Amino acid sequence: MDPFGDIPIFIGLTEKMSQGEKKKVFNTATIVGIILLLVFAFTGQEIFAIFGVSIYSFEVAGGILLLIIAIRILISGSMNESTESPESVGAVPIAMPLLVGPGAITTTIFNLQAYDVYITTLSVFIVMFMVWVILRYMNTIYRFLGKTGSLVIARVVSLLIAAIAVQYILVGVAHFMVLTH
Repeated sequence: MDPFGDIPIFIGLTEKMSQGEKKKVFNTATIVGIILLLVFAFTGQEIFAIFGVSIYSFEVAGGILLLIIAIRILISGSMNESTESPESVGAVPIAMPLLVGPGAITTTIFNLQAYDVYITTLSVFIVMFMVWVILRYMNTIYRFLGKTGSLVIARVVSLLIAAIAVQYILVGVAHFMVLTH
């Protein structure tokens, strides 16, 4: 999770929305993020087993999705999504995969194994509350950076997101290779 680094992306995704719509987007993103993290923490391994998918395949798929998002932003400067509702933007791509991606889900699953249910649940709520606060004051941060500064940061962050995506793909493939040999 990197809500500060994703601010320019969030601005690009919500630039044509009213303040009320933006509030809906970020509330939806926070709620969906909490639900996704908790669902995957408690049932992630079972979900993967039902579909015959490993956590490493999930990393590769998440990496590919992040890479597509990063490339779109690098080329056009924004996601240019035309969706019907702020809630849909809040759910995808903001909540998943930008806020809650393969790394956050994997970490949450491993935290549940290493710690207890209470600590894992509390950590999810604390982290997502901090994300919500950052999203709530995103326009202030954006005004400080300015349009040019935000555009530069969006492109640099998109390049970093692309690198993270490639890393997810490589780690997933490497783990798969080790398991099959």
